[in-house]
Amino acid sequence: MASLQDQLRGRVYSTEHGETCPECRAPIAECHCAEAAEEARLASLDGTVRLRRETKGRKGKGVTLIEGVPLKADELKPLAKALKQRCGTGGAIKDGIIEIQGDQRDTLKAELEARSYRVKLAGG
Repeated sequence: MASLQDQLRGRVYSTEHGETCPECRAPIAECHCAEAAEEARLASLDGTVRLRRETKGRKGKGVTLIEGVPLKADELKPLAKALKQRCGTGGAIKDGIIEIQGDQRDTLKAELEARSYRVKLAGG
């Protein structure tokens, strides 16, 4: 986030370029912040896919979280779809983490290992 001085010095309002990115102040069409964040996320991974079960904040309903998959966001969607079909449940992708409804750790571990990922069970 830009400092207060940088925010005050910037252009107040302009319709010349349309909507601008709040991070880099470039027009949305020219903004590369999302790509840079995705590259930073991929660089921080250690190559191990972690499976964990979580119920916190879900009114007791459990979900299986798949973290650390070394794929970009557009490649993550087909993988999530295939895993959800394999388990026969629903799910979502949030911030590079795949959520699969229910406790599906054993099924997902076998499927991911068949796809040549190094898998580790983590958490409760």
